[in-house]
Amino acid sequence: MNMIRIAVDAMGGDYAPKEQVHGAMLAIEKIKDIEITLYGEKSKIEPFLTSTERIKIVESDYVIDMGEKNPIRAIKEHPNGSMALALASLRKQENDAVVSSGATQALIAGAHILVRRMPGFKRTAIAPMIPSIDGRGTILLDAGGNLDIRPEHMLQQAYFAAVVAKEVLKREKPVVGLINIGTEEGKGRDIDKEVFTLFKETDLFEFYGNVEPKSVMNPPCDILISDGFTANIVMKTMEGVAKGMGEILKRELKSSFTGKLGALLAKKSLMNFKKSMSPEEIGGAMIYGLYAPVIKAQGASKAYGFYNGIRQAADVVRSEVFPKVAKYVAETNELSKNEE
Repeated sequence: MNMIRIAVDAMGGDYAPKEQVHGAMLAIEKIKDIEITLYGEKSKIEPFLTSTERIKIVESDYVIDMGEKNPIRAIKEHPNGSMALALASLRKQENDAVVSSGATQALIAGAHILVRRMPGFKRTAIAPMIPSIDGRGTILLDAGGNLDIRPEHMLQQAYFAAVVAKEVLKREKPVVGLINIGTEEGKGRDIDKEVFTLFKETDLFEFYGNVEPKSVMNPPCDILISDGFTANIVMKTMEGVAKGMGEILKRELKSSFTGKLGALLAKKSLMNFKKSMSPEEIGGAMIYGLYAPVIKAQGASKAYGFYNGIRQAADVVRSEVFPKVAKYVAETNELSKNEE
């Protein structure tokens, strides 16, 4: 059995290293073809590491703060930090993927510096899975990596997402939708119109057309794409609405005896609803366009959520998503034309 080697930034995140270590042990228990390297302070990791089966520790001497104002400097000045060591291990081919719940901008900066982009890709993208009514989930990009972007770069990102959807999510013919203020052709800003035309003409993937934000929970596609500003607002609005709806539902159920009785009877359904909306189920957002997989887990990830981030990384490596995209880029000029 070929083992998949996962690098874990054990010190990044709100609850590090406890939840990261517990998540790693859970992953080892559930996933038989992985090995994990924990990057961090041994003295802080070891109290939580009750099993060393297929797990080892590499000592680090720095943790990038979640509120770091200058992530590029932090990465460059602290090459022996937990995040930097984990990312550098990809370039050294010591690991196949990285999972971190550390500071987002630091992880993106570190990935650009230490992992680097795949040839032919001029912009990376953050691509989380968001919940959908059918339970299958939808890839959303770019969720904050590029506030300003060119249409041809969005074409690259959409193609990458289509490969992920086909190889990892097992969608036979992945469909891409463009987030816009209306469904008609010609709607939106200049960039939306340009992207619509470009996507309509490509044969890299099937293009549905424009998708309004009101349809993001029940989209007619497998992938939703926009610039980083728009997609990030969509993602955070979804998170806020889900949390708000949960609070309203809790308030109403507690407001009367019949409500409390109904809550008791519907307890399982309510728990399933909460689970379906939880980012813990998704695991993390993959950074598209790099040489190798880097998964950004939620900063507030607990053990189960971090385990799902590791599971996601293993699935991507196992499905050979990155080599397949790299091979296509090497064989065609379509994704690399019009480069800066």
